[in-house]
Amino acid sequence: MALNNLAVIPPGTQAFYDRNLLERAVPADVHGKFGQIRPIKTRNGNQIKFRRYEALTVSTAPLVEGVTPSGSSLSITDATSTLGQYGDYVTITDMVDLTNQDPVLTEAGMVLGEQAGTSIDHVRRDVLNAGTNVIYGTGVARTSQNVVLGTVHLRTAIRFLNRQNAKFVKKMIKSSTGVGTAPIRAAYIGIIHPDTEAQMETLSGYIPVSEYSQAMQAEENEVGSYKNIRFFVSTNAKVFGHAGLAVGADGMISDDATNNDVYSTLIIADNAYGIVPLSGKALQNIVKALGSAGTADALDQRATSGWKAITTTKILNESWIVRIEHTNLRSEERRVGKECRSRW
Repeated sequence: MALNNLAVIPPGTQAFYDRNLLERAVPADVHGKFGQIRPIKTRNGNQIKFRRYEALTVSTAPLVEGVTPSGSSLSITDATSTLGQYGDYVTITDMVDLTNQDPVLTEAGMVLGEQAGTSIDHVRRDVLNAGTNVIYGTGVARTSQNVVLGTVHLRTAIRFLNRQNAKFVKKMIKSSTGVGTAPIRAAYIGIIHPDTEAQMETLSGYIPVSEYSQAMQAEENEVGSYKNIRFFVSTNAKVFGHAGLAVGADGMISDDATNNDVYSTLIIADNAYGIVPLSGKALQNIVKALGSAGTADALDQRATSGWKAITTTKILNESWIVRIEHTNLRSEERRVGKECRSRW
């Protein structure tokens, strides 16, 4: 058990103490914003089954007069997902609470809330990045990656989704504890890392939000658009550390200076995946006061603050989500006009 005592959180020096705590850097929670939301009520099991009725084959043959045709059979596809439970907590001693100038339990609740949001976003991110459709920046495998994201890859992703009869995303899950949605300007959704955002600003046809017209109102964490894709940025975006080609003269980003880091750019259509919270229990902040443990805390020395989330994420249609894997330049001097070329 990690104990947060005076050695970990000492009281501030009164003469110089600044009561305004440093602003915490919180990654944007974006991976859960664009799914189909389907809450499960409590005491209704721990699984959900999404069902899709597949399109019928076109019927182009003329009917024969007086003859009843054979008819068609319906085909269904089920996608089942099981709720998962996640959580963490911190323990705070009575001396910290009694001597520290900060409202420690309150601050702990805020920090834990940020941890919860980021943790669940990571879980959702990993589900979405396990999809079967991938466009490699170069070559045919993650290990061969050594080029940055280019318009050829984005156009290929758009073409792929269009050929699957994918639809634009027209609503976004609200950033709240509720389960409602809000309308947004229709488009496919791209989720990118800040390193990728820097590269995209060099692409011909890319429009940053600073150049949006009033009709193209930007959403939170939106950074720009290319054709029918709106891009949202987060440091939570998937990066496969040192998974690419050996570092070369191009100077790609690498966390071990041996192999290139491989970045994932997700391109998502409407109803590509589902978000399933447990109604009323999707995310809880749980505080146990000093002495609440009874004889286990006989001298009222320990309090705890924690969070617990019950949710699951499921890809509903593999054909409506595609992942582009590529690298990013380490240098701030981006290669303008030298977009990557690939087999796509």
